[in-house]
Amino acid sequence: MQIMETAPPIQATDNQLSLADFDAIKVVGKGSGGIVRLVQHKWTGQFFALKVIQMNIQESARKQIAQELKINQSSQCLNVVVCYQSFYDNGAISIILEYMDGGSLADFLKIVKNIPEPYLAAIFKQVLKGMWYLHHEKHIIHRDLKPSNLLINHRGEVKITDFGVSAILASTSGQANTFVGTYNYMSPERISGGQHGYSSDIWSLGLVLLECATGYFPYSPPELDEGWSNVFELMDTIVNQSPPCAPPDEFSPEFCSFVSACLQKDPRKRPSANELLKHPFINMYEHLNIDLAGYFTEAGSPLATL
Repeated sequence: MQIMETAPPIQATDNQLSLADFDAIKVVGKGSGGIVRLVQHKWTGQFFALKVIQMNIQESARKQIAQELKINQSSQCLNVVVCYQSFYDNGAISIILEYMDGGSLADFLKIVKNIPEPYLAAIFKQVLKGMWYLHHEKHIIHRDLKPSNLLINHRGEVKITDFGVSAILASTSGQANTFVGTYNYMSPERISGGQHGYSSDIWSLGLVLLECATGYFPYSPPELDEGWSNVFELMDTIVNQSPPCAPPDEFSPEFCSFVSACLQKDPRKRPSANELLKHPFINMYEHLNIDLAGYFTEAGSPLATL
């Protein structure tokens, strides 16, 4: 009797993968960065995300993609999505990534509308750990932190993804003046075209947290039913108006303090990711033993649906 041996699971350090080793299951995401498919490895049965980016684009965009590959392959952190391997073939870059079966926080918010404080504290503790790793271990500014770039899975894990607009900063000052990212979550100093550092990600984190808590984007347009008429109007508001804050009658003082700390107009006044990990809001619900895995599943997140 012949015994079939099960292939060992693929590790991030493996470099022997080929696109021919994968079966496509379905498309799980589309965007300016390319198409993301759920794929299954033929020999191990493991699921992965395959991001395909067409390369018939400008040289500047090619450099940006090359940077994404470099960062992904050098990032090994529990709260950063793992990149296994990348390929260039027939004018397209293909990247094999860790598959997060719960989708993104943007997807999750469409289901639950808003997230209660205890769960937010547990979620953003993980986000801050990933951000601390990017900032202080890899010297990376993410530059495009938003709900769709925070992924979740059935184990209750939260991970940062999409380094398409990130950059490894060679300078010791940690400054950069490249203008890339999503305008909605962009810090005032970036919109103004000035230099920016890691604190620009802290601003974005504050906006994302407030959006997750309230269920709507923190900068309300003049006509609530119309939305922002153009991006320049929104950018002007971010630069010239007072930053948004959490309604004190709806949220704890600790939560309001955390949001306020992130959304300081002066980037020098924003705490670092490591300092925010010690903020009372992040730790005030730990005695409740928050079960994010159960919350993500019970709330109807599209976990492991093929």
